[in-house]
Amino acid sequence: MIGYVTLGTNKFEQAAKFYDKLLAEIGAKRFMESDRFIAWATSPQAPSVSIIKPYDGKKASVGNGVMVALAVDSQAKVDKLYKKALELGGTDEGGPGFRMDGFYAAYFRDLDGNKLNAFCMSHG
Repeated sequence: MIGYVTLGTNKFEQAAKFYDKLLAEIGAKRFMESDRFIAWATSPQAPSVSIIKPYDGKKASVGNGVMVALAVDSQAKVDKLYKKALELGGTDEGGPGFRMDGFYAAYFRDLDGNKLNAFCMSHG
């Protein structure tokens, strides 16, 4: 059920080098990245660990930049989870849509403010 864990960082280049080396120990490599995000996994279908510069522009701290990602197998399920989260009192952090080629996701916070997303790897 868990697809990946995101960790906020204020030292992006240093964190990237740290995780490149650390996760190589278990056979993980970079498989997705941008100028503010890098993800490592043993395969694109396996759970991954990623670093990120927080999107709200604030400094990363324990919790800011941390997100639980729920892997599902269709865009319809992403949409359904997002809608249900809001129905249950969660708050919007970014509606369903493609964020990168093949990456469809929706972002929300739970009742305590914890950030989650639902995502699937899809091409339309």
